[in-house]
Amino acid sequence: MTSRELALKVLQNVEQGEKKSGTILHELLDNSSLCRSDRALATELVNGVLRRRMTLDAVIGRFYHHRYEKTAPVLKNILRIAAYQLIYLNRIPQWAAVSESVVLARKYKGERMARLANAVLRNITPESAAPENFPGDATGTGRMAVIASHPEWMLERWIARYGKKRTEVIVDYNNRTPLTGFRINALKCDPKKFYAEHGSGEALPVIRTGLDNFFLSADFSCFEAAIKQGLLTVQNPTQGLVCLLCNPAAGSTVLDLCAAPGGKSTFLGELMQNRGSITAVDLYSRKLQKLTGHSGELGITVIAAVAADARSFQPETPPESILLDAPCSGTGVLARRAELRWKLTPQMIAELVALQAELLDHAASLLAENGILIYATCSIEPEENELQIEAFLGRHPEFRRESSGGALPEPFASEASGNGSILTLPGQKEGFDGGFAQRMKKISS
Repeated sequence: MTSRELALKVLQNVEQGEKKSGTILHELLDNSSLCRSDRALATELVNGVLRRRMTLDAVIGRFYHHRYEKTAPVLKNILRIAAYQLIYLNRIPQWAAVSESVVLARKYKGERMARLANAVLRNITPESAAPENFPGDATGTGRMAVIASHPEWMLERWIARYGKKRTEVIVDYNNRTPLTGFRINALKCDPKKFYAEHGSGEALPVIRTGLDNFFLSADFSCFEAAIKQGLLTVQNPTQGLVCLLCNPAAGSTVLDLCAAPGGKSTFLGELMQNRGSITAVDLYSRKLQKLTGHSGELGITVIAAVAADARSFQPETPPESILLDAPCSGTGVLARRAELRWKLTPQMIAELVALQAELLDHAASLLAENGILIYATCSIEPEENELQIEAFLGRHPEFRRESSGGALPEPFASEASGNGSILTLPGQKEGFDGGFAQRMKKISS
């Protein structure tokens, strides 16, 4: 199987099933014999097509002299794969992008569709995807949606909340290949020592984040050995901000609700110097198995994983801190979850807001007096973030916003010190995903 056919299979599975594109891609790559460069191309094609799908369809539709919307999904994805290469990958020769896709069209849809694919693809160039070649009002969100390859309803929300210029920064970030975030395990390796050994030179390109435990890199493979040794964990620094805002004391009791895959649980364990207790609750036991295995690799022994519904779980004793990393729309991580922008709807956000409120209410009932509650999402939608907190505080007068920045270093502490919240927008800080966190305290009666 070629890299292009593997990418095609992933795209077909994404449309037909519920699995994430990353999960399907890794499963197929694990069972393939592709070399490293071909694996990288397959990954680029999958993520690139998913990110740029609306733009690609608009370009293809200009040269597809039939009803493109009625075209078989497999042919659409073959054309998208080729168009992505022709428009965005100048390292791929035009003849290779066209001929390989014609071969796939012939295999999956026959000779007639292969000839049609060849005729369409011969017309596609980088210039055909230039903004001036798309119809519509230059200031309208419909035209912007096609150029930025984001749903129009999503852009309208962001422009109303953040303004057009900030929205343009967000969509630009979402359409780029994201850097990988890494967390240094301070239980096994001093960050200063790690940076001294790995923080310079072209072989191991490290981008500092302003957080001692976190760095970014465009290269994943050169850190795989350190991950296996338990020295590093893959985690975006935005997620680290949540744990630093929580800042549980060593020896304390922490409840992590909706904990899987466990990145925050393990960082909390590191911050607590592996002293105290962390109960990591998630509905799916299979995900918790991965959390437990990774905790062992990191040398963390204070995490107890519990498979339960976070809306009804009852701890034996009230915890001193609760971290609720709530299910959310994920609009802060669209760069990593490329297909999510096409699956989300306003109705789904409304349903998630209701679930988040239910989880918050239950967490409030569990927390010890004078305890700290951290609410977090990977969303940038006000309904899931600031407005959710306002509604919660209206229902729970025993809680107040906690202005402390926890263990956040500057300038992050200053940004959170006003009301104890952090909102990071995609593209605002290099390599930082979008996300929100609020620190609250339960006042003693």
